[in-house]
Amino acid sequence: MQDFDYIIIGGGCAGLSLAYSLEVNHKLRGKSLAIIEPREKYERDKSWSFWKTFEHGFDDCAKKSWTQFEIKTEKGTKSHSSSRYPYQCIDSGLFYEKILNTLKKNTNISFFKHKKDIGKNSSIIFNSVSDKQENNGKLWQHFQGYEIEVERDIFDDKILTLMDFNCDQKDSVHFFYLLPFSPKTALIETTWISRMDDARELNYSDQIHDYIKDVLKIGEYKINYSEIGKIPMFNTKNIKGDNIIQIGTAGGMTRLSTGYTFTNIQKQSSYIQKNIQSMNKLNNFSIRKKYQHLDNIFLSVLSNNSSKMIEVFYRMFGCKTDTIIKFLSEESTFSEDLAVIRSMPKKIFLSALVGK
Repeated sequence: MQDFDYIIIGGGCAGLSLAYSLEVNHKLRGKSLAIIEPREKYERDKSWSFWKTFEHGFDDCAKKSWTQFEIKTEKGTKSHSSSRYPYQCIDSGLFYEKILNTLKKNTNISFFKHKKDIGKNSSIIFNSVSDKQENNGKLWQHFQGYEIEVERDIFDDKILTLMDFNCDQKDSVHFFYLLPFSPKTALIETTWISRMDDARELNYSDQIHDYIKDVLKIGEYKINYSEIGKIPMFNTKNIKGDNIIQIGTAGGMTRLSTGYTFTNIQKQSSYIQKNIQSMNKLNNFSIRKKYQHLDNIFLSVLSNNSSKMIEVFYRMFGCKTDTIIKFLSEESTFSEDLAVIRSMPKKIFLSALVGK
């Protein structure tokens, strides 16, 4: 049984990002790496979207970028524009292809389907796989999306709809998300934030079809691609061990209040490759404490006041554009944090703060 210097458990976004960062920064010279991933083949299976606030190295995998975005509620629409921080959508198929084409050039990198196939007594192990936690009574962001194509120009591909709350909430938080890739194609997702105790009753597909027909007023269309997923809005339980370093969602790289993970994975991968020689002596890379604290307050408010969350989002997006983007991307200054905090409904947030 072969031993490896490094082992990555999970060949998804976090695992591949780390492997790629190590390889392109020449940290695998004279080193062996095993990646454990059970999937039979890599193909487009999800989209990662975020505001680009730093150079992450995957612009060539972006399906599209936008400088304008909006949120919609019964009160009206909040529209924003930022050429400084474009919103990007990464195509996972292009992402996988780019990384795998790079990794296959190094004969010291091997893929395995099972942990039992390799020795790991002297390895540094990076784990990106969380224990499965189904319907555990905690909050999840869960969704399904269709990329559709129509025959005539319908979509304004210059502006994306980040949240459209003009839909049935069912005592949870529910919105539609629309990314127009061209005048004829768009990704449309129905997104819920709930404890998933009623997830089996939610027919995501019907919701999307109804939105396309009743809101977008589109009759004929074809579905080119579909994705479905769920993101924990809590810290997950993971494999433990003295020589195991948690990465990705397993390593706390998901912003709990938003679900954004991709950019934090890239920051963590960069941190690890720069410090790979002394990983066992360093603190693990983590989201800054102030955002963890603010997220905990936000999630407490969300748990107890789901009916008021549309108002919360509407007020938040009343702030200056770059302030919102930097706050949601963990790049905000103290004064920008205060601007967002001051925009919030005081009573419910003070109650959550006192409860902490």
